[in-house]
Amino acid sequence: MITLYTFGPAFGLPDASPFVMKSDALLQMAGVPFVKKRADVRRSPKGKLPYIKDANGTVVADSTLIRFHLERHFTVDFDAGLSPQERATAWAFEKLCEDHLYWIAVRERWLIDKNFDKGPRHFFDGLPAPLRPIVVAKVRRDVKHALHGQGMGRHTPAEMEEIATRSIKSLADFLGDKPFLMGDKPCGADAFVVATATHLLCDHFDTPSRDYAMTFPALAAYRDRGLALWFPDFAGSRSA
Repeated sequence: MITLYTFGPAFGLPDASPFVMKSDALLQMAGVPFVKKRADVRRSPKGKLPYIKDANGTVVADSTLIRFHLERHFTVDFDAGLSPQERATAWAFEKLCEDHLYWIAVRERWLIDKNFDKGPRHFFDGLPAPLRPIVVAKVRRDVKHALHGQGMGRHTPAEMEEIATRSIKSLADFLGDKPFLMGDKPCGADAFVVATATHLLCDHFDTPSRDYAMTFPALAAYRDRGLALWFPDFAGSRSA
């Protein structure tokens, strides 16, 4: 039995991290028995979640490496039926979401005060009151430094918004009226692209990227299909 280490549900989402949602969906697609367990990110192998522990004790950290592990050790082809060109396209859209839209969402949630106050700030509610503001300030500085190191944080908010709109429109235009990214059934990339759409459209936060994503009904319909398939407890009526 595989154990998937997670943050857990938050803000009306199946998990606070789209990368955890990705790994959860991939494990379901692979048909591999697994259980979920909330984890302390400070004790994770790479200082982030998700990670898995295999039945033989093998630990794999990072959602993409988890995918590779499932493909190698469980003979899973998440892109079965796709041509080489289609596999490449799916991979490119997944990385667009991971390397652009994810980091824009990080900035919108962690560095915009009103979103931070009703979202990530609550991750620290369990800390002793005198310590809490010190830790919160440090973590927000760390997030800002991470955004700067990744590159997205070097841009102005207006520049990031322009990048977000181009990425969201590209995703929506490519998706069109297809049920999933590459056709009638989900491929490996859908695990993260569905998670991205779910987080983008989260009505707990007031963000420019959400406002723009809401102008594409196909994205909400796509999100709903993914949630119904992999996270049925979170499917149903929504504001987008």
